[in-house]
Amino acid sequence: MTNIKDDVRISIAQDYTITPSARYKKDGPFSGEDFRETCLEKHFENKEDNYRITIVLDGVEGFATSFLEEAFGGLARKFGKKRCLARLNFISEEDRLLVDEIREYIEASTNE
Repeated sequence: MTNIKDDVRISIAQDYTITPSARYKKDGPFSGEDFRETCLEKHFENKEDNYRITIVLDGVEGFATSFLEEAFGGLARKFGKKRCLARLNFISEEDRLLVDEIREYIEASTNE
C-alpha cells in the first residue's frame, strides 16, 4: 500500500534561510549538506512515500553551486536520481536557469 500525502512545499528563503552558503556543515551555517539533512531527507526516508515536493528557489540572496550540488545531487546520491526527479518540482521566477542546473546535478548522480 502506498502512503499518499498532500504535496509539500519548501521555500528555501522562508523555511530555511535567505543566505544559503557552502557545501558542508563544517564550512559554516546554512550549507547544502545541512539543508538536505534537515529539510529534504525526511521526505525520502519512507520508500513508499510518493508525494511531490515543490522547492521554491526565489527570495534568497544567491546560491553557491556547491550548495545546490550538495543539497540536490547529494539527495540523489543517497536516495536515487530517478526517485528524486520523479518527486521534486522546482520553482524559480527570479532565475529559471537554476532549475536546469539543479536537474543536471541530480542527473549526474551515480545512484540510479
